[in-house]
Amino acid sequence: MTRAQGTPDKLASTPSSPSPSSPSGWVSFVGSGPGDPGLLTVRAVELIKSADVVVTECPEHVDLVHTVLGLPVGSEGGPEVVDGGFGDDGQPLTHAARAKVVVRHGKKQRVVRLMTGDPFLYASGPEEAQACVKAGVGFEIVPGVSSVAAVPAYAGIPLTTKAHREVAVVTCGEKVDWSHYGDDRTLVLLSGVGSIAETAAALVEAGRSPETPVAMTRVGTTTEQQTLISTLATIAADARAARIQPPAITVIGDVVDLRKTLSWFETKPLFGWRVLVPRTKEQAGSLSRSLREYGAVPEEVPTISVEPPRNPLQMDKAVRGLVEGRYEWIAFTSVNAVKAVREKFEEYGLDARAFSGLKIAAVGDKTAEAIAAWGLRADLVPTDEQSAAGLLEVWPPYDEVLDPINRVFLPRADIATENLVAGLVDLGWECDDVTAYRTVRATPPPAPTRDAIKTGKFDAVVFTSSSTVRNLVGIAGKPHPTTIIAVIGPATAKTAEEHGLRVDVMAPRPDVEVLADALADFGSARRLSMLEAGEPVTKPSERTASGRRKVRAT
Repeated sequence: MTRAQGTPDKLASTPSSPSPSSPSGWVSFVGSGPGDPGLLTVRAVELIKSADVVVTECPEHVDLVHTVLGLPVGSEGGPEVVDGGFGDDGQPLTHAARAKVVVRHGKKQRVVRLMTGDPFLYASGPEEAQACVKAGVGFEIVPGVSSVAAVPAYAGIPLTTKAHREVAVVTCGEKVDWSHYGDDRTLVLLSGVGSIAETAAALVEAGRSPETPVAMTRVGTTTEQQTLISTLATIAADARAARIQPPAITVIGDVVDLRKTLSWFETKPLFGWRVLVPRTKEQAGSLSRSLREYGAVPEEVPTISVEPPRNPLQMDKAVRGLVEGRYEWIAFTSVNAVKAVREKFEEYGLDARAFSGLKIAAVGDKTAEAIAAWGLRADLVPTDEQSAAGLLEVWPPYDEVLDPINRVFLPRADIATENLVAGLVDLGWECDDVTAYRTVRATPPPAPTRDAIKTGKFDAVVFTSSSTVRNLVGIAGKPHPTTIIAVIGPATAKTAEEHGLRVDVMAPRPDVEVLADALADFGSARRLSMLEAGEPVTKPSERTASGRRKVRAT
């Protein structure tokens, strides 16, 4: 295959904007589940992505929409989001007023009406759907995971077993005749926190044993989930002492005892940990996802902003040389470098065919994945240490017979080290070391975040490069001594220690997902040591500095 020839000319910016025909009105009543975005159905995700308007039910639904669309929270883009909880006057909307909002948009647009849990289970879906029928607006129902089943499951409590087959769901907001529930059926109580003393007393009077197990789980399926285990005799006092607030689901019955062995969510190694992720905003997603899998609450704070080079002529010249066949290799040392070159290609109207005949090197697996997303395959990726040094170890020396061209195109950041260039020169190659993008310090985070960093309200900080250490300390100050410090590799660890930080966790391989694994291993070991010592399991932010332990994952 021959390399594409010819010098690219810059394309004129003439975007085409065909006017689509107006879509017919339609309303999809979509269950959003009880809180965990991972419980959305595939159909729900499809509809949110294609909606013109999303009518929400609670403030959390705004973040949910951004999560589904892959957009940073607070950014613009995606469907119009309409608050279905409150009107323009700031007052809560009645069911009838909310139905009018849905119908008004549904007459001309594709509307997703997000509803907590399931639209047709303890929700206003039936009433709003009837309003659509009356107005002649088509609709569909997309069931969601109800809190009735999901919250007990996340608490490790099955509602049925072979020995317990019957379940009764009771809404406690209305007058209930508890004499009907004196048997051994499993009870699931909704809206029962405020009246739990009266409910427990009535059930005992109806014939239930005072020692009947009770579980009360608040904010279920989220990383703020809290489960209180008690009995009918003591639940009222225990709930007051624990300051349990709605929303909460209460389960009453012998099935509650199974939580001792089946609790899986609240026992995750980083459950409830508030973890600071100081990274380039565009690159924080995969690390945050991995941390959430371990039960953490990641908070992304941009410390680095990626911007185009001040002088784009160097990149223009290099891309022109790439197309003309000037290079034997192109070496990508970061995902940002791949992005910068790809954007330059799109600016010139080029595509991946311009790489024909060119050898491609990637510093690691993540960079290779970014290259693959472009439709290309990396010819050289280090298998051991995924760094500039690791890439040099596997880079072949220049051979006058085998290599028709001796030049390497190296697009990289303005602050990158010279080690890779020097190593390639030692191997006989000539390098065009080109600034493809600049990394500049981001603006300081909000004052509450800065205060949380300095006062130990974060349980851990994960550093993915030396620059994230320097920039975080520069814009927000040093993390508190009680905060667990996790780093991606030796170089980052050295920088952290130079800034007076004690490194607790170091990833055995420079990869963000491996870093999350290493922090989770630390959390597991820490939790186990507390249990073995008979101590309550607490988060690092709840302990003193003397309680810290240094664990280096290998």
